[in-house]
Amino acid sequence: MTIEISASIREDMGKGASRRLRREAKMPAILYGAGKDPVNLTLTQKDVLRHLENEAFYTQVISLDVDGDKVDVVLRDLQRHPYRIDILHADFQRIDAKKVLHVSVPLHFEGEDQAPGVKTEGGAVSHLMTEVEVECLPGAIPEYITVDISGMHTNDILHLSDLKMPEGVIVYALKHGDDHDEAVVSIHARKGGDDDEAATEEGGEAAEGEQEEGES
Repeated sequence: MTIEISASIREDMGKGASRRLRREAKMPAILYGAGKDPVNLTLTQKDVLRHLENEAFYTQVISLDVDGDKVDVVLRDLQRHPYRIDILHADFQRIDAKKVLHVSVPLHFEGEDQAPGVKTEGGAVSHLMTEVEVECLPGAIPEYITVDISGMHTNDILHLSDLKMPEGVIVYALKHGDDHDEAVVSIHARKGGDDDEAATEEGGEAAEGEQEEGES
């Protein structure tokens, strides 16, 4: 899937110029990287907002058409309006197809309903991460990483090293050693579970017995 978006070079600079763009349903952006000078751009708000509905827009290579000159980029940052849906500014980084990138990729969790820790043991799932930073060539960036938890029991934990990564993609944190092998998802016993209920019932029965002895 190819993601394409159009832009034009922006000449007017400053806050006033940016406000005028936004009144015209446009937005400022910047293009940088690959050893070239940064370029200030203008994009159309509706085009950007339409692409934001696609999760891949945040991770995949984007074909940015700058006044007819197509450049492969990745989205590096978005500045959003504090209470409107408008995007205030976007940062795009040029890429080199032969150089590795560090990008954050979302995690998709599957199999929760089948996990014994949930289905038969009454546990609850804790998602400790929602995305993972990976290192790979631009053409190998996955849209997302699937995390299968269908075999997990209560008190089981999956770590970064347990993730099944596509070929050519590595978890960046693991390059720094085993002490960076952080937990991704776990299943834990719910508070107030069966054991607590049983203890409460036993306590109640004992109290009733004491009360009866006192009455007699």
